[in-house]
Amino acid sequence: MEYVPDTSVIVDGRFTAYVEKKGEAKVILSEAMLAEVEHQANQGRSIGFAALEELKNLRELDRKGKIYLDFYGRRPAEWQVERAKAGEIDEMIRSAAAENNAILVTGDAIQRDLATIKGIQVLFLEPLKKSPKNIEEFFDEVTSSVHLKPGMRPVVKRGFPGAMETVHLDQELTVADIEAISSTIIKRGKLEEESFLEMDMFGATVLQVKDMRIVITRPPFSDDVEITAVRPIVKLGIDDYKLEEKLISSLENRNAGVLVAGSPGAGKSTFVQALAEYLSSKGKLVKTMENPRDLQVSRDITQYTALENSMEKTGDILLLVRTDYTVFDEMRVTSDFKVYSDLRLSGVGMIGVVHATRPIDSLHRFIGRIELGLIPQVIDTVLFVDSGRVSQVLVTESVVKVPSGMNQDDLARPVILVKEFFSGTVLFEIYTFGEQIVAVPVKGGSDSLQNLAKYKIEEEVRRVIGSSRFSVKFLNAQKVLVNVPEDRMSRIIGKKGSTVNALESRLGIKIDIEPFGEHSDPADSRIQPGVEIRNRIVYLDVGKNNCNTRIYADGILMLQAKSSSKGIIRLRLESETGAALYNAHKAGKKIEAALEDRDI
Repeated sequence: MEYVPDTSVIVDGRFTAYVEKKGEAKVILSEAMLAEVEHQANQGRSIGFAALEELKNLRELDRKGKIYLDFYGRRPAEWQVERAKAGEIDEMIRSAAAENNAILVTGDAIQRDLATIKGIQVLFLEPLKKSPKNIEEFFDEVTSSVHLKPGMRPVVKRGFPGAMETVHLDQELTVADIEAISSTIIKRGKLEEESFLEMDMFGATVLQVKDMRIVITRPPFSDDVEITAVRPIVKLGIDDYKLEEKLISSLENRNAGVLVAGSPGAGKSTFVQALAEYLSSKGKLVKTMENPRDLQVSRDITQYTALENSMEKTGDILLLVRTDYTVFDEMRVTSDFKVYSDLRLSGVGMIGVVHATRPIDSLHRFIGRIELGLIPQVIDTVLFVDSGRVSQVLVTESVVKVPSGMNQDDLARPVILVKEFFSGTVLFEIYTFGEQIVAVPVKGGSDSLQNLAKYKIEEEVRRVIGSSRFSVKFLNAQKVLVNVPEDRMSRIIGKKGSTVNALESRLGIKIDIEPFGEHSDPADSRIQPGVEIRNRIVYLDVGKNNCNTRIYADGILMLQAKSSSKGIIRLRLESETGAALYNAHKAGKKIEAALEDRDI
């Protein structure tokens, strides 16, 4: 018998198993099929590498005399390989079977039907029931993740959120071991129920195999082949979290904008699964949007992924299915946050999952991505998960008030209050300060506000004078003193005080402007540099090479410069600064230098 297999039965090994069992067969490999496999492998796709391994197995059967291996046809053109999904390669494989009067072997129902229509003999092979080298052999009941790499012992993480330990297993894996495991994973992802190939990109493949999320990476994306498999080790119900009735009622009785935040491995996904199933049990229509899909939820909760690689398109579909709650796991890029916001503003209850080290950081992820005033409408509740439990709950509220630490009534503005859910204590205030949006901890009082104000004033002064040669000092809660070089005074004051008045209005604080004086740098930190004038050049020897230096004349800052590799600063007499320093030296004024270790 002569057989022409297509890619669908090569990649998962079912054709190899069939001919090995049957024996005495002639296998004709289409050059079109080989080109498709080569293209996939060159693209770094695991499916291509899995197919290559099976082709090697066929060659080994040929070497042992169990089958006869032959090749037929011509290599497809580049456009045909690129249009493989449109059926170009499948057509060439069908033609190879027809021209050799051979049996076409496939696992693709469409390929089978088209071959039958064309009068080509077809053998349809069902998927293999079991495969060797399953990755489950590295898991036990308390293992949450497995990390495999050639030349290294397998690394597993065992325990529960907040109590994880990393363990190295004994047996070191070879490249062949990794490739065999990878090939089996690819086959299972394509064939097993409740398993699917989520993404297959250049150098990275993501699959869901039963309850495991598996990532396979290859060069050039990673330095070597690596397999990472993660699975939940415990499934909890909402009752296991012992949430207060007030919080559960709040989530259940209104469509909310909820963020579930926490660090990686803190137990966010486990909690979100419990919350989604609880809401579903209460008659809510719950869907998920995930990329990749790895939440382990009940069958009455439909899981969506990126439609045509676009979460925006997935969001459009979710608006049409009229869901009560949508779980967005996990939000990473700006487009994800915008989709979450759009769905929430459309009236859909949203539960978003984000990585954050502090509860307030989850709100920071939205600042700058949506308008400030929309945050309380988009996010009204933040649930922070730490070590497998909900450790803090925050809520947001929008008001118009004078921010904490400010006293003048004319400084009132829209402020977002971030409160602790149960006590109602205000923890943060988010508002516009100058041209910047800030989240100020209220607990820090005026000190926190003063530090923030100083930073903002320094930013504005640096922008106006075009230099870092200045200092800012608070005289009281409502007034600061800004010292700048004398030659920059006119820039910051402006015509008839217009520039400084604009700064005061924008920053909401009184600003006094003075030139640098004797207290610009502590007097005991200054040295007297060597001064020498020759060939119309002023040489200042500060005694330290490559050092940022301030030069003073009788306490007045004259210049700021960096010394040379020999500790010298050179100034031409023709320059404005050089002439001023020369005149000060000739007048007997005290020349001093303040050295700094940091960049100015």
